[in-house]
Amino acid sequence: MTMTDPLAAVPKDRLPRHVAVIMDGNGRWAQIRGMPRNLGHKQGVEATRRLVRTAHEIDLEALTIFGFSTENWSRPAEEVSLLMGLLKSYFTAEISELHKAGIRIRVIGRSDDFSPDIKSLLDQAEAVTAANTGMTLCVALSYGGRQEIMDGVKALAVEVATGTLQPEDISAGHLEGALESADLPSLDLIIRTSGEQRLSNFLLWQAAYAELYFDPVLWPDYSAKHFSTALLAFANRERRFGGLQAQSAR
Repeated sequence: MTMTDPLAAVPKDRLPRHVAVIMDGNGRWAQIRGMPRNLGHKQGVEATRRLVRTAHEIDLEALTIFGFSTENWSRPAEEVSLLMGLLKSYFTAEISELHKAGIRIRVIGRSDDFSPDIKSLLDQAEAVTAANTGMTLCVALSYGGRQEIMDGVKALAVEVATGTLQPEDISAGHLEGALESADLPSLDLIIRTSGEQRLSNFLLWQAAYAELYFDPVLWPDYSAKHFSTALLAFANRERRFGGLQAQSAR
C-alpha cells in the first residue's frame, strides 16, 4: 500500500486542482538536532523532491512552492549564499527529470534579483518545459504577494495611461490577469508547515478563497503521508466562496 492510496477513494472533484505550499521549519529542524542551519536547508530540498514527486503521482494540476521570498534577502549573507547554491543545484539536477515526467516549470517573482547564472538557469527551466502538458510546478523565487499585486496595478496603470483601458472598466478580472500566476488554475489550498499560522506575504490575491491547512511538522520531515492527509482534509471541507451553499472544489 502506498502513501497516496487513501486518496484513491476520494472523487476527483473533491480534490484540489492547485495547491501551494509554504515550506517552513528547516532552521528549527536543524536546531533541535544540534546541527547547523545549512543541514536543515539541505534536508528541506529532499522534502521538496518528495512533495513534487507525490503531487505528480496523484495527478495534481498545479503545485506552487514558496522557494525564496523577497524578505529572505535580509538573512545573513552566508545563509543566503547557501540557499542560492541549493537553488542552483536543485534546478541543475531536476530539470531533466521534471521534463521527462512532462512537468511544466513556471517561475514567479523577481528573477532579475538573482545572479546571471541562476537567472539563466531559471529561464532555461521554463523554456525547456514550456510545452509540457502535465502538472505545472510553479516556484516562487524572490517573491512577495504585495509586490506582485503592485506590479499588476502598475501594468494596468500603463494601459490606462496609453488609453487602451478606461479606469471605470477595470475589474477584478483585469487585475487577476495582470498577475504572474494568471495562467494557473485558481488556488484551492495553501499548506504551511512548522505550526506557524500566517501567509507571510505569499499569494495574497490568490488566497482569497483558498482553504488553509497548517501542519505542525517541520519541513525536512514532510512526507507523502502528510500531503495526503492535507488533501483528505480539503476533500472533507465545504467550500461556500462567501455564499450559503457548498460548492465543488473543481
